[in-house]
Amino acid sequence: MAGGRACGQEASPHAPGVTGRFAHFLAIDWSGAAGEFHKGIAVARADARGGPPCLIPNAPAWSREAVLRMLRDRLPDNTLVGLDLGISLPFADYGAFFPGWVDSPPDAKALWALVDRLCAQDPHLSAASFVDHAEGSRHFRRHGQREGDLFGARGEKGGRGRFRVTEKHQELLGCRPYSNFNLVGAAQVGKASLTGMRVLRRLEGRLPVWPVDPLPKSGSALVEIYTSIAALAGGRRPGRSKMRSFAELNAALDQLGSPPVPGTGPLDDHSADALIAAAWLRASAGRAELWHPAVLTHTLACTEGWTFGVG
Repeated sequence: MAGGRACGQEASPHAPGVTGRFAHFLAIDWSGAAGEFHKGIAVARADARGGPPCLIPNAPAWSREAVLRMLRDRLPDNTLVGLDLGISLPFADYGAFFPGWVDSPPDAKALWALVDRLCAQDPHLSAASFVDHAEGSRHFRRHGQREGDLFGARGEKGGRGRFRVTEKHQELLGCRPYSNFNLVGAAQVGKASLTGMRVLRRLEGRLPVWPVDPLPKSGSALVEIYTSIAALAGGRRPGRSKMRSFAELNAALDQLGSPPVPGTGPLDDHSADALIAAAWLRASAGRAELWHPAVLTHTLACTEGWTFGVG
């Protein structure tokens, strides 16, 4: 069985009251693409005191290692970090991440450890070795029309693949999530999720990841976000959540009660996603019901995790 400690106490995974709990809100639009530097990674911050969200630049561009260093070594106190990826894989449907694999891990932290161990030689926190693994590859849809025999839900060939409970509830909000086992297509998040797990593994003991970890009464924490949820809260329509201009972004920010971001003309969608998500985290972190999803059990929190903002 893969290494990693089991999810600990049988206490509720839900959070205590969080009104005024955080001073800063950091949203990260992530990338699982090959290479070191990625225009697809954008980082934005909003402060509890108010003001517009702002981008945090990094030269020549953000890398996954640079984001890790920031989260591990330079994160301001009492920051809520939102990371746009899946922090885990489907588990509840089969009672396992990888049915039939003797090394299938028992919980999310053990999954992070397994991914990181099998990808130890992959550069730039990539995860190619995991999806090419003889057992792991059976569960993924990969490029070149390579679909593992266990990709489909309940063994069905084709289809959209397996989904976590939180992703099924995302659909009720008007989102159309992709299975984290799907690595094909412009909207897929599987690669980002696997590379993100390597980062989460390195943050263990330094930055709690809700709801895999209980939300501490003070200090910083990290949550999974889905930037489309933030865009919908800003008045964007399902299927039209992407914003590619300052005008579109600022109209959405206004819906969230945020001042506009200075600028005119085009804006890349990665930056827009991070900026709207940072403002949305600031507007939403004090909503107790978002920390208490009705279906989020202790077992589900420890295995599949949850997307903040999904009720």
